[in-house]
Amino acid sequence: HLLLFLLFVGPFNCFASYSRATELFYSLNEGLPAGVLIGSLARDLRLPTAGGQHPDVPQPPLSFTLASHGLGGQYVQLDNRSGELHTSAMEIDREALCVESSGATIFGGAAAVSSSSFSPSSESCLLLLDVLVLPQEYFRLVKVKIAIRDVNDNAPRFPVPHIRLSVPENAPVNTRLAIEHPALDPDVGTNSVQTYRLRDNYGVFTLDVEENENGERTPYLIVMGALDRETRGEYVTVIVAEDGGTPPLMGSATLTIGISDVNDNCPQFSESQLNITLYGNSSLGTHVATVHAVDMDLGSNAQITYSYSQKVPQPSRDLFHLDESTGTITLSSKIDGDTPRLHRLIILGNGPGCIPAVITVLVTIIKVMMRPPEIVPRFIANEAEGVVYLKELEPVNTPIAFFTIKDPDEKYKVNCYLDGDGPFKLSPYKPYNNEYLLETTKPLDYETQQLYEISVVAWNSEGFNVNKIIKVQVLDDNDNSPVFSQQLIELSIEENNVPNAFLTKLHATDADSGERGQVSYFLGPDAPSYFSLDKTTGVLTVSTQLDREEKEKYRYTVKAVDSGFPPRESIATVTITVLDKNDNSPRFINKDFSFFVPENFPGFGEIGVISVTDADAGQNGWVALSVLNGSDIFVIDTGKGVLRAKVSLDREQQSSYILWIEAVDGGDPALSSTAKITILLLDINDNPPLVLFPQSNMSYLLVLPSTLPGSPITEVYAVDKDTGMNAVIAYSIIGRRGPRPESFRIDPKTGNITLEESLMQNDYGLYRLLVKVSDHGYPEPLHSTVMVNLFVNDTVSNESYIESLLRKEPDISIEEKQPQISIEPTHKKMESASCMPTLVALSIISLGSITLVTGMGIYICLRKGKKHHRAEENLEVQIPLNGRINLHMLEKKPVEISNI
Repeated sequence: HLLLFLLFVGPFNCFASYSRATELFYSLNEGLPAGVLIGSLARDLRLPTAGGQHPDVPQPPLSFTLASHGLGGQYVQLDNRSGELHTSAMEIDREALCVESSGATIFGGAAAVSSSSFSPSSESCLLLLDVLVLPQEYFRLVKVKIAIRDVNDNAPRFPVPHIRLSVPENAPVNTRLAIEHPALDPDVGTNSVQTYRLRDNYGVFTLDVEENENGERTPYLIVMGALDRETRGEYVTVIVAEDGGTPPLMGSATLTIGISDVNDNCPQFSESQLNITLYGNSSLGTHVATVHAVDMDLGSNAQITYSYSQKVPQPSRDLFHLDESTGTITLSSKIDGDTPRLHRLIILGNGPGCIPAVITVLVTIIKVMMRPPEIVPRFIANEAEGVVYLKELEPVNTPIAFFTIKDPDEKYKVNCYLDGDGPFKLSPYKPYNNEYLLETTKPLDYETQQLYEISVVAWNSEGFNVNKIIKVQVLDDNDNSPVFSQQLIELSIEENNVPNAFLTKLHATDADSGERGQVSYFLGPDAPSYFSLDKTTGVLTVSTQLDREEKEKYRYTVKAVDSGFPPRESIATVTITVLDKNDNSPRFINKDFSFFVPENFPGFGEIGVISVTDADAGQNGWVALSVLNGSDIFVIDTGKGVLRAKVSLDREQQSSYILWIEAVDGGDPALSSTAKITILLLDINDNPPLVLFPQSNMSYLLVLPSTLPGSPITEVYAVDKDTGMNAVIAYSIIGRRGPRPESFRIDPKTGNITLEESLMQNDYGLYRLLVKVSDHGYPEPLHSTVMVNLFVNDTVSNESYIESLLRKEPDISIEEKQPQISIEPTHKKMESASCMPTLVALSIISLGSITLVTGMGIYICLRKGKKHHRAEENLEVQIPLNGRINLHMLEKKPVEISNI
């Protein structure tokens, strides 16, 4: 700060007369929001501003700057032009800033300093700011002091939620006890803690507050009434601290006032005398009486001891023992004939600092002339402190003990019997008198009963009896095997389980005790290695994922073995059913299917069977088939997978079809797969050759007589829509008419007509050739006929004459011979070349689909009959001739369709 100050002051030494330091004081409440005006430095310093006292004189603009941006600068915002000082967004918390309470705490730009020129009160909390005012003619350093006023924003709070205070029960009235944990309130002045009160004072307490020289207020508990711990030992109330704010805030804590005991009570007996009768035959240690005194105090103040009064004679002291702690009186010596019949026992109850309490016990002894029988046991089995230990499964008639019965007076007959339930009997042991043997009557079972209590009773003829209690403890043996709660444990789990999936918790019980009843669990040798069984808990898990498609059922054994020696075990069977999940898509046998179908196959005939499987079970394994494309022509049987065509197929329109078949299973969500189906149509000879030239039977051609032999005259051109051998065409002349009709021949392959011999003068005229155009279809070819008209002459001088000749129906004899062309080798070669792959394909298809082969056979048979019918109806395509020849009577062979 000094350096910064010198930087500003150094250049202005010459203006020292105008430089001065000024202090401004402001105050505001803590917790105000941002933007609250604290003060205007320009106004409060009375600095000139533009448009002030001398508006005609131009005034330089003032500038206000914080000399430092330390702690104080965080809480204020200074307008550099107007000099207005406002609160910033950081809220001022007086309790956080001013943690000291001994005097004023002043926070400057960087550190807390004490102000000598300003004397704040003890509750003051100041922010110090250094502000520089520029320009140089108005330069000054302004020290701004902002007093932070406290508001009541904190409630009193006790440092502990529960305060405990102890008051002696003999505390006099007006006793004052300081409460060591007074309430704290960070606020100051009247906003701090002012008063304390009790919600419930029980009529015996009140509170007072004392203030020390430091202004600290301490609450005091004042006793207002008599206390008695024996009447009430504790008071629980709530102490409330309240500050002086408006409205006041409060805090509370639980105050427990414990009343401490003082020795203000002495022992007291509830009775002054006890009358006791004792038989003369009582045994040593017989309980005579117990005296009990009560002291209402606590702890050591209530300790009581018992003693005989000095008035009790020594013989009575020797005959009866008094326990000084419990007050129990027992017979300590034997009663005989010289023992006095009346004893007066005066017993004192002694307490600390008290006069003893007194009680008198009168004991009257009744003389008994006859003594009861005596029972003397001699144990054969293991015995300790009157308990006999026998192992279970001991054989019948296992001896336990001998009992000797004695009559002390030796003049009475004594009988003996066994009293109590259990597999035991007591019988005289011959040949001795008064000797009895105790033994078992059947094997003992630890799991049925572990402890028996029986009595051996002896009584004489005068009715006096005595009994001897015998306890028989059965020792456990490993005679029980573990028992499973279920011998057949049926489980199920969905496939694709997470590794180490929990299956079940086996439970077997063993009726034996101790280690003999501790059960361990083991897998049988037939259990797969990926099943685990916890030896101790019996938790059965599977360490790997199970796949139902790989294995659906598991069956193996588990063992439960106890820890006895030798160990015993039992076996149970575990069956696990793996439940199906839709984790397998439908699977086609082949990704691509190919079917060869003869054209003109009847509608809805069986083209082939699409085989598809799904490894899942139940609804997840149901598969539905559908045609994705071509559904307007083809349809598939969803259940059987049979592919059919809705209409008859024509190879000449489309020779092949490619379909996509989708298989969708019945799972949720459903899975699917697709397969490609290729359908190839096999050609059938169902189209006869179509003659394109000549176009009419009425056309003719002029042949000059000078034409040389071997010269081409014309040609017959035809096409066939079929393929293969069904489309191979042969040409032949089956009818001739003319002057010398043998003068022309036709090439059976090309259809070219040539002149064979030279034409003579007498060869002039009209020649009419009936040409048969036939394919090589199998088993019967189809054919068409056309009339070729040739006019041999030098010129055509009279066309009407020629046309009149053409209109006359020619008288032509039909030649029966077949066309002589060298097509046999070619036909055989082609047939061999084209049929061999087809036959191989059919063989493969026949092995895969018997149904398709059978359907095709039926179709061929039907086709044969149909072709015979067509032959009768003359379905061959012919160009009719204008002559008298009956072409419908031409001999035709039946056409057979072969599925190549």
